[in-house]
Formats: sequence, C-alpha cells, structure tokens
Amino acid sequence: MAQRIAESDGLARQIRRLAQHGALPHAAILSGSGDRLGAARFFAAALICRSEGERPCLRCAACRKVLEDIHPDVRLVQEAERKELSVDAVRQLRQDVYIRPNEAQRKVYVFTDCAQLNERDQNVLLKIVEEGPAYAAFLFCADSASALLPTIRSRCVELKLRGEEDAAVSEDALALCRAFASARISPVLQITVSWENRRMKRETLQEVLEQTWQLCARALLLQCGKAADDAPGAEDAAALSRALRRDQLARLTDCLRQYAAECRYNVGPGHVLGALAARWEALLR
Repeated sequence: MAQRIAESDGLARQIRRLAQHGALPHAAILSGSGDRLGAARFFAAALICRSEGERPCLRCAACRKVLEDIHPDVRLVQEAERKELSVDAVRQLRQDVYIRPNEAQRKVYVFTDCAQLNERDQNVLLKIVEEGPAYAAFLFCADSASALLPTIRSRCVELKLRGEEDAAVSEDALALCRAFASARISPVLQITVSWENRRMKRETLQEVLEQTWQLCARALLLQCGKAADDAPGAEDAAALSRALRRDQLARLTDCLRQYAAECRYNVGPGHVLGALAARWEALLR
C-alpha cells in the first residue's frame, strides 16, 4: 500500500522532493492505474509528518496514524453504498473545512473516487479549494484527470501513478522522439499536424509530451556519461543523444516539460502543438 509507494522510484521521490522544498501543493490529482489511495495516504503523510528530516518518514506517530486510517485530520471522503456523494455529505464537508485541525498543522481531505463527484459537487468544492483556509488540503483520486472539471483541474497539480501496463512508451511519444532525432523541422511539423487533424485530447497530449520529455531527459543523461539501459524507448533515447548537441537537448527537455505542464490547464492542444513546433524550429537555428 503506502509502503510500496514509498519504495517506488518515481512518485515517492517527487512527493518527497516537493516536501523538502516546502512546495507540496494544497490540491493535487492522483491519477493513473496504480494504487491511488496508497499514494494519497503517502501524500497526506508528507503534509503532516513531524519529522525534521525526510518527509514522510513513515515512522512518526502522525505518519503511522495516516497509514492506518486513524488520523483525525485526514479524512477519506467517500460513500461506498452510493454512486454519487450525497448533498448532505458535501455540505458537511464544506462546514468541516473551517474547523481547525485537531493534532496536525494541516487538515487533509482525500476523495477516494472522483467518479462520485458530479458537476454540482465539484462546483461546490471549487470555492473551498480556491478560497478555503490555508491549513486545508485536497487530494483527488481519479483514473484520469478528465473526471474533474477544468476549473478544479486548473487549481491542482496532477501526479500520475504508473502501473505495469503504463511501463511501455506510447507509439506517439516514440514517433515524436524520432522526429526530434532527425534534427529537421519537417518531421515534427508532420506529426503535430496529424495530431491536430485527429483531434488529440489534451490529456492524451500531456501524456505523450511527458513521455517524450522523459526520453529526452534520458538522452541528456547518456550525453553526460550515464550507462545505457534496456528500458522501453532506450534505443530512441540513444539515437536522440547522438543527433542533438547538449545545449539543444537541454532546451528541448525544458520545452517539453513546459508544454506538458500547460496541458494540465484549459489550453487547447492545437495551441500547444503550434507553440511546440515553433520552439523546435527556433532551437534548430
């Protein structure tokens, strides 16, 4: 459960890095096919951990209570017997937010299944997510961020879990990586135009750009002397490392990270793809 999340080499490091810099967001979406509730517990523990070192430490009393679902300031928002949250449950939550925490400095609400949140519920929640007290934090567990309204998504940071079926790199990400490895503008333009024509969804584009960004980051590490591996996409990352200069690869990595982040907000895929193509052309000069 949360212990497995803690031992993983992806999401746990990301959460701990944010905690180390005091940058944990007050609202986050935990999406993907992994153990979302376990990840939410890990995130909640990071918010209220009492350790002066790494957070969450998973050893202090606060962390143990969160992992055992008995911490008074971490509430699981769910109604297992209902398809959607009742009006009374949402009203009670809205009132409870303004009651100060019992033990911790933060109060964390974990929505275990965002499929239970209808549009009315989300519109009610929007106000407290946006204007609630500083000690309140909200964690939304969902198969996909698209389960939430754009207004909610725009106020959250999305953290993706990757199950075994997510380990492979998508064909779109590999195709984009190969287009970049050509060191020419035309292959990238062809791909971005084809994606616009097929009306690629923003969530899909975000996933593709994140995977391509990861391939570029691996290519940059190869240029810096890291040994090659046999992970999915290894050959394409190696080809990219040979095709571009280090400064070009670093700028491309930053560019992909930026546009993947923009996809979290209400930005049209066409706008992102056009901007990406323009940045690539400038990078080649």
